[in-house]
Amino acid sequence: MSTTPRTPEIIGASSQPAPLAPVSFSEALRFWLKLGFISFGGPAGQIAIMHQELVEKRRWISERRFLHALNYCMVLPGPEAQQLATYIGWLMHRTLGGIVAGGLFVLPSLFILILLSWIYVAFGNLPVVAGILYGIKPAVTAIVLFAAYRIGSRALNNALLWGIAAAAFAAIFALDVPFPLIVLSAAVIGWLGGHFAPAKFSTAGGHGTARHSAGTARIDDDTPTPEHARLRWPRLVRVALVGVVLWAIVLGAIAAMEGWHGTLTQMAWFFTKAALLTFGGAYAVLPYVFQGAVEHHGWLTAAQMIDGLALGETTPGPLIMVVAFVGFVGGWSTELLGPDRPFLAGAVAATVVTYFTFLPSFIFIFLGGPIVETTHRQPRITAPLTAITAAVVGVIVNLAVFFAYHVLWPAGFKGGFEWPLLGIGLAAGVALLRFRVGVIPVILACGGAGLLYQSASRLLFG
Repeated sequence: MSTTPRTPEIIGASSQPAPLAPVSFSEALRFWLKLGFISFGGPAGQIAIMHQELVEKRRWISERRFLHALNYCMVLPGPEAQQLATYIGWLMHRTLGGIVAGGLFVLPSLFILILLSWIYVAFGNLPVVAGILYGIKPAVTAIVLFAAYRIGSRALNNALLWGIAAAAFAAIFALDVPFPLIVLSAAVIGWLGGHFAPAKFSTAGGHGTARHSAGTARIDDDTPTPEHARLRWPRLVRVALVGVVLWAIVLGAIAAMEGWHGTLTQMAWFFTKAALLTFGGAYAVLPYVFQGAVEHHGWLTAAQMIDGLALGETTPGPLIMVVAFVGFVGGWSTELLGPDRPFLAGAVAATVVTYFTFLPSFIFIFLGGPIVETTHRQPRITAPLTAITAAVVGVIVNLAVFFAYHVLWPAGFKGGFEWPLLGIGLAAGVALLRFRVGVIPVILACGGAGLLYQSASRLLFG
C-alpha cells in the first residue's frame, strides 16, 4: 500500500517515529467497490470481512478504533455494517468518503436484486436457482458462526464480558426478549461498569485486542482526530438540516407527482418509518415490514416475501436490502408506470425504497461521528458500547442457531433432517476456520454443491 499523502484533509500520520502514509482516496474507492460485491453473510459476516481487510490485512485502522466505531453503529437504527463502512470512509476522507463507502456498500446489492427480482417475477422459480439457494443456506449459517467467533475472540476479553454475551443469548433465545431491551440493558451494565470497574470494560488488553495485531495502523489508537471529525455544534446543525431537506424534497416531489396515497409516496413514508425502527438489524424489523408491505398495503404476498428474504440472504450487501425486492415486486404488481413498463416501475420503486431506507443511516453517522471521535479515549463513555458489543455477540450466536434450525429442519423437528445440508455446512465451517478460505469461494462452492445434489436427486428419484 505505497501511497503518498496529497491533501491535509486525509487523516495524517500519528506522532510515532515511523508514520504510515494515509490511504489515498482512489485506493479507498477501489476497496469500497470491491467490498460492495463481497459483503456476504449478513452483518456478522460483513463486519468480519471489514475487520479482516481493514484491521488485520491492510492496517487502515487499529483494532480499538474499529471496535469503538462498531460499538456506536450497533446502537443505531439501521444496518450496522453499512454504517461502519460509512464511518470509516468518513473518518479517512470526509463526507465524500463516507458517501462513497456507504453508497458502494449498497449499490451493487441494489442492482443485483433488481435483476434477480425481475427474473423472479418474469420467469418464476427456476430449478437451477433453487439448487444454488439450497447449498448457500448452510454456508450462510457457517459464515455467521465464524463471524461470531472472530468478533467474540476480540471483544470478549474477560469473564464479565463473556457473561454478558451468554446472558444476551439466553435472553433472546429462551425468553424472546426484544433486541432493543437487550441493548439497553447492556448499556446500563456498561455505564455502571465504567464507573465502578472500568478495567473490565476496556478494549485494551485481553487475548483479542490490537496488542496482538500486526504493527501500526494508518488510523492508530493515538492518531489525532482529523480536523473534519472534531465536534462543532454549528456543523452538526447543518448536517441535520441537510438530512431533513434531502428527505423532504424527494418525498415532496413524489407526493406532488402522484398524491399522498400513491404507491411510491406510501413506500417512501413507510420505509422511512422502517428505517428508524431497525434496531438490532434486519431481522428485528422484518416483522414490521411483513405486516406493512404484505398485510396492510398488499404490495406482495407472504410467499413472495419469504422468497425475497432468501434472495436477500444470498446477495452481497445488508440483509435489509430485501426492501428493494419488496419495492420491485410492489412496483411491478401495481403497474406503477402503466401496464407496458413493469420492469421500469419495479426498478424505480426499488430505488425509491432503498433511498428512504438508507438516508437516515448516513445522517446518523455524519451527526454522531464527531461525538464518537471525542470519546474513544474515555472509559466511562466507551464502557456502555463495549458491553453492547458483548451482548451483540450473544445475539449473533442466536441468529446462527436460528439459521441452523430452519436449514436443517425445514419442516420442524417433526419433519426430516437435512443430512446433506449438515455436510455442506460443516465443510463450509472447516474451510473458513481451519483453512481460512475466503467468503466468496465458500459461497460459490456451497452453491455449486447444492445445485449438484439437487440435480442428481432429480435424476435418480424423479
